[in-house]
Amino acid sequence: MIPTLWARTLLGLVAGVTLLPTGLVAGPAPKYPVAAMASELRENAHAVIREVDETFLVKSVGRTVQTVRRAVTILDEAGSHYGRELVVYDQLNSVNYFRGSVYDAEGRLLRSLRAADIKDIALSDGFSLANDGRGRTADLRQPVYPYTVEFEYEVASTNTLFYPTWRPQYDEEVAVEHASFRVLAPINLPLRYQEHDLPSGVALRKSTQPGGLEAYEWQLSNLPATEEEADGPPIGEITPRVYTAPSSFEVQGHTGMLTSWQTLGQWNYELNQGRDELPEAVRTKIAALVQQEPDERARIRKVYEWLQANTRYVSVQLGIGGWQTFPASSVASNGYGDCKALTNYCQALLKAASLPSYCALVRADAPDIRTDFPSQQFNHVVLCVPLQKAAKPDTVWLECTSQTNPFGYMSSFTGNRHALLITPQGGKLVRTPQYGAPDNRRERRTDVYVDATGNATASIFTRRTGLEQDMYAQLTHALNPADQKKYIAEHLPFSNFSISKLAYTADQRATVPALTETLGLTLPGWASVSGKRAFLTPNLLSRWSALPATVGERRTPIWLDNAFTYTDTVRIHVPAGFRPESLPTPVQLTTAFGTYSSQLQPLPDGTLLYVRRLLMPRTRFAPSDYPAYREFRRKISAADKAQVVLVKTDA
Repeated sequence: MIPTLWARTLLGLVAGVTLLPTGLVAGPAPKYPVAAMASELRENAHAVIREVDETFLVKSVGRTVQTVRRAVTILDEAGSHYGRELVVYDQLNSVNYFRGSVYDAEGRLLRSLRAADIKDIALSDGFSLANDGRGRTADLRQPVYPYTVEFEYEVASTNTLFYPTWRPQYDEEVAVEHASFRVLAPINLPLRYQEHDLPSGVALRKSTQPGGLEAYEWQLSNLPATEEEADGPPIGEITPRVYTAPSSFEVQGHTGMLTSWQTLGQWNYELNQGRDELPEAVRTKIAALVQQEPDERARIRKVYEWLQANTRYVSVQLGIGGWQTFPASSVASNGYGDCKALTNYCQALLKAASLPSYCALVRADAPDIRTDFPSQQFNHVVLCVPLQKAAKPDTVWLECTSQTNPFGYMSSFTGNRHALLITPQGGKLVRTPQYGAPDNRRERRTDVYVDATGNATASIFTRRTGLEQDMYAQLTHALNPADQKKYIAEHLPFSNFSISKLAYTADQRATVPALTETLGLTLPGWASVSGKRAFLTPNLLSRWSALPATVGERRTPIWLDNAFTYTDTVRIHVPAGFRPESLPTPVQLTTAFGTYSSQLQPLPDGTLLYVRRLLMPRTRFAPSDYPAYREFRRKISAADKAQVVLVKTDA
């Protein structure tokens, strides 16, 4: 029999604790106690990242290992999503381990993840025919705040086209206590990196390590929580970050260089070369389709519309299939493909019509790429068709995944940004079509009929072009008439109304598409009647709000990235027995931010005509310009809210 004291000592060692002479067991030291955190880090924060350590090991041109340990103190419910973690993997990325623990406010361990707590899920995107993306996910959220979660994981990858971006403060209203990022790479595979917005005193530390490795390391501490400012850049553009990329890479045996846009394009071209062969029957059909059409642009349109009528988009994301297209013959026989396959197929169809074209990589539905840092930043493929017979150099751009997209129109999805043209000579950075204020128009014409009690009806015709019509065009394709009416009703600025009519008419004949909306409204109590007078606001649907004052000094520049031209013409049919007593003063504003005008005048037939114009170019300004910009917005808001006073006549 083992003596009692020896047994207790043995049990204590196994449990990893020390027995005190009194017989009491001392638990592990507290971890991440909230009291140890600087009070400044809790200001304006829903969570504080206590520690995040990231290490990226480049083992060879085709293998990497990424290790992450992240501890976050969650202060309230708004930060509770940090209590969950998702680690993504697929054919080319495997999870070596995934661990987690949660601690109370004093730093006492509440529990650690068990194998049964970690769920393995398919990351279905809802439209992919095949997708090998999966994730391991765990949830350590607690009902009592504050508490701290700690997650650790390691991912091994055989896809070295992608290197990580270090972004320790990746969300607003989150502070950072300490963060570090370390890259270990063989000397013959030097790391390419680009630093942005690092705090003063934070700099790269570079050293040579055993095994022929170079170490690149960044550390920072005590970043207070920050917030996005009105009309400022997104949080990801103003917080510290380090972008990294390989100089050489390999994906499933396909090696490439990434020292320029030219080399990245060369790899993509060689990866997809020879996959544009069409069945003879399809080549014959396309040749016959364009045979009688002499106009080059019209020939391109015929081929594009044939593509739209005979194919549909189905995503396939399996291994190298994320970058290598299916052969054109596969799309011809199946009638579907992903963005690469459909673009490659359209390129093959145009080739059959003796029309050369180039695939182009683009980052869709997201901010533009960093043009000064060649790296894999793309998520979509479109087609660029140079016009050979145009009087001056011109191109037609084609979105090949949509059955309803207007010919030659890129929309907000892929317009106004850079793309990487894939040519036999490699990649060439170009711009997709630009849509400015003259293209993005909203022209609204309204007739409002008011009665003596203040009730009104309105007939509204709105013509939207370019980027202004994008969302509404999607509305007409995605929703039935009843759901369209519901959506519009949810976005009208009235408390009491009913929709009597809603219809849309598309016009895709011009370079930028147009969509006309016909809207009928019944507006009980639209005008406020008090005694002999009626008060109404002629700006029915286009009122702009003022901007908040900055607390302290403005930190970020002003980004006005949406260029547009708005015109509103409202004719108010005054009720019988009333005349205008007071009209708003005309307003004219001309600034670097934009131009605005509004005026209201009585017409000989007794109606009132309100005309408002607003033009906003795509511009950016320094933080010091915010007071002037805010004053511009304040004046617009005041003018938009100006009222007309009608008075009842004696007659």
